[in-house]
Amino acid sequence: QVQLVESGGGLVQPGGSLSLSCAASGSIFRINDMAWYRRAPGRRRELVATVTSDGSTRYADSVKGRLTISRDNAKNTVFLQMNNLKPENTAVYYCNAGIVASSTTRDMEYWGKGTQVTVSA
Repeated sequence: QVQLVESGGGLVQPGGSLSLSCAASGSIFRINDMAWYRRAPGRRRELVATVTSDGSTRYADSVKGRLTISRDNAKNTVFLQMNNLKPENTAVYYCNAGIVASSTTRDMEYWGKGTQVTVSA
């Protein structure tokens, strides 16, 4: 069984930085795209950033230049470095990955349970 577990959330002041990580564990043959989503209070979940297995990245326009997604394929882990945080970045951040469990199964989408990020003075 595959699990995604996020860590690194917390309370940070405006202008501060925070680093999130998400580790995949369990029966894993291959991990395809990995991504971070977020859900702010009263809003729908939105895509923040994605990274492919070869390291290509894509970002939501609202976070370009302040957030950086990366991954360590050897550790089945994806990271999100967040700089110059603003109160509007307050949200629950979710990890997402397309994972193939074995050579005979297809890509399936998995989600972490989320980690709270609060930006406040």
